[in-house]
Amino acid sequence: MTQTAWGAGFATETLDGEVLDTWYRWLGWGEYEGGDFDDELVAVERADHPSAERRGVRVRAARVTIDVDEPPASPGDAYLRLHLLSNRLTPPNSMNLDGIFGALNNVTWTNLGPVPVERADEVRFAEFHDGRRLTIYGQDKFPRMLDYVSPPGVRIADADRVRLGAHLADGTVVMHEGYCNFNAGTLGTSMVEGRISQGVVLGDGSDLGGGASIMGTLSGGGKEIVSVGERCLIGANAGIGISLGDDCVVEAGLYITAGTLVKLPDGSVVKGADVSGISGMMFIRHSQTGAIEARARTGKWEGLNAALHVN
Repeated sequence: MTQTAWGAGFATETLDGEVLDTWYRWLGWGEYEGGDFDDELVAVERADHPSAERRGVRVRAARVTIDVDEPPASPGDAYLRLHLLSNRLTPPNSMNLDGIFGALNNVTWTNLGPVPVERADEVRFAEFHDGRRLTIYGQDKFPRMLDYVSPPGVRIADADRVRLGAHLADGTVVMHEGYCNFNAGTLGTSMVEGRISQGVVLGDGSDLGGGASIMGTLSGGGKEIVSVGERCLIGANAGIGISLGDDCVVEAGLYITAGTLVKLPDGSVVKGADVSGISGMMFIRHSQTGAIEARARTGKWEGLNAALHVN
């Protein structure tokens, strides 16, 4: 049994038909059946888009139905999957994203909109000739989430730090140095001051400290998807390559991978992979011996600062 999703919106494409991006203004689960917005689709498609000629692009209406259990078949297909994630219609790791990098085109993202990479210098010169500066946000396959989706109940201090396809739950705060990749994010109220890599999810009430990182699966050949449970604290400049259950703390500056040797409360020493997903533990580095230890939590972390998560 397959799961289908539909989207309707606007694709920006080159005059040769290469799709640079697609913004899905309307989307949902099931088959595309049209709606009251069809007239708006046609009107926007026919409207004059002042920067389109300069960028060497055109805007057309896009209407698609996709099978999310199959790999992305086109740029428009891939963009709908990213929109489903950022609109919180599905959680990370719930769709087939195999080959998504190959489905998307590399684009120069600017204040005028998407520009074909080979035309960026030409557009820059044309803007300069008219007394303006072209602002380039990046040159990549993935755009900034906030240029397409603004999820309610979320604060993002720097739009450049969150990619389209990030899933940010209501109550999430992403501070200036926080980062969230596509197909990753939060499942509840969370503080993000570190890096959430592709595939990673952070549970409700958890805090990813400044400069902290969670290992993803896009590089290094890793296949294990790392997750963090509820009410966890990963200290500043710490990191994990293993999953955490609920109510765990990782000491600031401590990085634990699957191969890290960890001393348990009973005195045994195991690899980090053997305690992946454990709950109620505090991971520290002994200040005298340097040994990494996992201790049962006896103290109480007071949790997130509620004042920072008021919308």
